[in-house]
Amino acid sequence: VQLQASGGGLVQAGGSLRLSCAASGNIVVINIMSWYRQRPGRQRELVVSLTKEGRIRYGDSMRSRFTISRDISSNTWDLQMNDLESEDTAAYYCNANIYNYGTGSVDYWGQGTQVTVSS
Repeated sequence: VQLQASGGGLVQAGGSLRLSCAASGNIVVINIMSWYRQRPGRQRELVVSLTKEGRIRYGDSMRSRFTISRDISSNTWDLQMNDLESEDTAAYYCNANIYNYGTGSVDYWGQGTQVTVSS
């Protein structure tokens, strides 16, 4: 299984950016689709997660400006980020808990995509 994140870049404060993640490989079902971020000098933190049942969980202070969406048929999910602030500058990682017949449920990580917000 591989996760491929895309969509990062440089944006001005107050702008928007959309990240995408695509999962490929031996996938029976994706239990949870998530986005995490790691800001400079800080630990990786949850941005938002979405279960296969449709339950959404946001990290602290993320609810108002970040939205997750998915396309189950293509095993892709997006992160829409609005009204970006300089403190949102981080490497953003997609994460998925994926069930396969051979391995059971396993967590996978994408390679990270850099988002830089200029003030």
